[in-house]
Amino acid sequence: MSGIKVTVARTAGSVPREAGTQMMVWADRTAGTIGGGALEWEAMAAARRMITQGRAAQVLTLPLGPALGQCCGGSVTLELAQADALEAPKGAPLWIYGAGHVGRALVDVMAPLPEWDITWVDTGADRFPQDAKAAVLVAADPARAAAHAPADAHHLILTYSHAIDLELCHAVLSRPFASCGLIGSATKWARFRGRLAALGHSPATIARIACPIGDTRLGKHPQAIAIGVAMAMLGRNAARQIEAAG
Repeated sequence: MSGIKVTVARTAGSVPREAGTQMMVWADRTAGTIGGGALEWEAMAAARRMITQGRAAQVLTLPLGPALGQCCGGSVTLELAQADALEAPKGAPLWIYGAGHVGRALVDVMAPLPEWDITWVDTGADRFPQDAKAAVLVAADPARAAAHAPADAHHLILTYSHAIDLELCHAVLSRPFASCGLIGSATKWARFRGRLAALGHSPATIARIACPIGDTRLGKHPQAIAIGVAMAMLGRNAARQIEAAG
C-alpha cells in the first residue's frame, strides 16, 4: 500500500531537523522522523488526509511558533508526495572489523545514522547477530577483504585477535583511506607503532590511526565506547561540512 513521503524541503531559523530529512506516513504506521513534537504530528495528520482524499502531492510551509506553538521560532517547508518507501540514504563508507561486544554496540549506535554506509566484517557467519543492521561480509582473512574497501572508506578495527588487528592496520595503511580507528590500550598502540614501522610505514602515516578509540571519560562499557566513537566521527563530519561551506 502506498503512503506519503514527507520531506523537509527548506528551513529558516531554528528548526528540529535539517533540509533533506524524510519520513514515511501510512494510514496505520510511520517510518523515520522529521523531528518530534507538533511539526511531526501536523505532518502526519496532513499526510493521512492526503491518503483519505486520494491526493498525490502538496507543499506546506509552517512557521513553528505562530502555527504550531513551538519554541523553535523557525519555519519549515514540507513536500508531501505519494511513495511506497523512503529512499535509502547513501552515507560515507564505514568498514567495521569485529562482531564482538564492541562491534555490535558500534553497529547498533551508528547504523541508524544516515551519515554512514556500514560494511561489517568478521571471520565467521556465526559471529554476527541474526538481525544484523549492516551489510555483513564474512572473510576468513579480513586484511584481504580490506583491500576491497573504497578509497574514501573509514575503518574501525576491533577484532578478537591482536594479530588480525595488526594485519588490518597494515592493510589499511597500505592503500588510500579516509580515517582509521583501532581499539586498544596505550601499551597495545605503542607495540603496534613499532611493528607497523618495521613493516615500512612512516611515522606520519602510522599517526593517521587513532588509538584508543572512543572517549576514555565515558568508561569501557561497549555501549560507552560506541557512543564515544560516534560522537568523535559525527564531530569530524560536522567540522568538514562547516569548512566546506565556509
